[in-house]
Amino acid sequence: MSETSIAIKIHENELGSVLAAADAELIGKTLKQGKIHFVVSPAFYHKELISLNEFEKQLDEATNANLIGEKTVGVAHKKGLIELSKIIRIEGVPHAQVYKLI
Repeated sequence: MSETSIAIKIHENELGSVLAAADAELIGKTLKQGKIHFVVSPAFYHKELISLNEFEKQLDEATNANLIGEKTVGVAHKKGLIELSKIIRIEGVPHAQVYKLI
């Protein structure tokens, strides 16, 4: 997996969709901090690998997103979708969720 790749998977249901995205190198890892055991599951986060530019386009179209990783969360922050105070860190890795109200 390329270091510039973002793993994504779009989950759709009758209520809408969620863009799950992670820095590619995190796929399959378990982050541990206290009682938190956060699995960066391939089943949830990885259907395809895309570039950072393509990920920016996906974020523009997404109404909800579940994001993990420096690059992934960094893009969302740069786009103004996430405030720094809303980003949590698990074993030092940033994690955030985005909900766009329409």
